[in-house]
Amino acid sequence: MNLEMVMQELEALGKERTKKMYVSNGANEPLFGAATGQMKPIFRKTKINQQLAEELYATGNYDAMYFAGIIADPDAMTEADYERWMDAAYFYMLSDYVVAVTLAEADIAQEVADKWIASGEELRMSAGWSCYCWLIGSRPDSEFSESKLANMLDSVENKIHESPERAKYAMNNFITTVAVSYVPLHDKAVETAKAVGPVEVNRDKKDSKFLHAFDNIQKAVTKGQVGFKRKHVRC
Repeated sequence: MNLEMVMQELEALGKERTKKMYVSNGANEPLFGAATGQMKPIFRKTKINQQLAEELYATGNYDAMYFAGIIADPDAMTEADYERWMDAAYFYMLSDYVVAVTLAEADIAQEVADKWIASGEELRMSAGWSCYCWLIGSRPDSEFSESKLANMLDSVENKIHESPERAKYAMNNFITTVAVSYVPLHDKAVETAKAVGPVEVNRDKKDSKFLHAFDNIQKAVTKGQVGFKRKHVRC
């Protein structure tokens, strides 16, 4: 399949209701409103195809950019490639669910994510913390430095309340992910969640709300999910 054929198939999947949902979350035109769960039949035709992924991502069409992440070859992409994708990721559904997810399957994932976390840029920070969530939730505990993750929990505790909006979501999710999927630091993550307490987001808007890592951890514990690892990061 070529770019034009994939774009036609994505457009055929478009629904106005889905499009409105994406827009309400920050997506801009152009986009079709294709449900991501319906993209698998297209993937079966394209398989992993880095060249096509680059062409799709470059369109700026949200649906095409999302599908690019599905068919990309993570280890074929260099750090510069990931930086370029991040530059074009204009809202969190691209930074956290396309770029961070793709990066999480690459050998250079931690190295790049560390730089993004330290960048001070909202969406790069969000993508960096989110990448660690995808990594910890799918890779063996042995692939991580316990002391490094412990230091990251300390960093979240100290910085989350003053961090950019989307970074707060990802950092809060990091606490929960470590507690659930990285058993050696379960207890520390629980203590971190208690210390952090509720995290306010949208504080400048009338629909301000609070994120509760501790509550999410307790729900996972009740369901017997501690130690959970997903088999695949990408769909």
